[in-house]
Amino acid sequence: MPRVPDPPSLTPDHIARVHREIADAGPAPGVEQQTDADYGHWVAHILKDHAPGAPIQLFASGSLIWKPEIDHRAERPAVAQGWHRAFCLRVHRFRGTPDQPGLMMALDRGGQCRGVVLELPPEDPAVQLDRLFRREFTVKPINNIPRWLVVRTPDGPVKALGFVMNRASPYYAGRLPPEEVARTLARACGHWGTGAEYLLNTVTQLDARGIRDAGLWRLQALVAAEIERMPPGS
Repeated sequence: MPRVPDPPSLTPDHIARVHREIADAGPAPGVEQQTDADYGHWVAHILKDHAPGAPIQLFASGSLIWKPEIDHRAERPAVAQGWHRAFCLRVHRFRGTPDQPGLMMALDRGGQCRGVVLELPPEDPAVQLDRLFRREFTVKPINNIPRWLVVRTPDGPVKALGFVMNRASPYYAGRLPPEEVARTLARACGHWGTGAEYLLNTVTQLDARGIRDAGLWRLQALVAAEIERMPPGS
């Protein structure tokens, strides 16, 4: 009889303890936003290396798995060699505030990352990419750089669009100790919700696809323990 995987230590009850209703204050003063022309440039840049009429393959490793916000017609497992998912993007909005910055995941250099490839419909690729890019990056300099990756799938190598961390961004947090990441995720909350919820959603959706990321699994246990140590209302 197959072994039933252990459930995460982090639970919806933990999320409820740290969730707060926070209004979106908008971009911070002095932060330059991507413009319509900027998004148009990125769309053209990506499409120039894409075969017309072919569906775009999108590599998803985090929230794109459980909240893609873009139509896709197929999904299959994939591995991106030379990249790993990491909480290395510091955020002062969305899942954090200026007073309590949060962390979100991005693909950073080194190692490998197991995720999925989403096959987008072949119609209107420019429209699809514009919507996708407006979801993935908003400020200048760009945080998540769209680029073509070659990923491994059960059917062989596939050229897929991925988003990788711009290490020159002022929001790049570098490689942080898991304990520091856990303290941040246990406390940070923005108008999109908490960092703890973001982590739990990712772990749960990866696990449902048979992907057990050892680093994230340890991290969710650390976040659960951190929340349990926090005084009520903190």
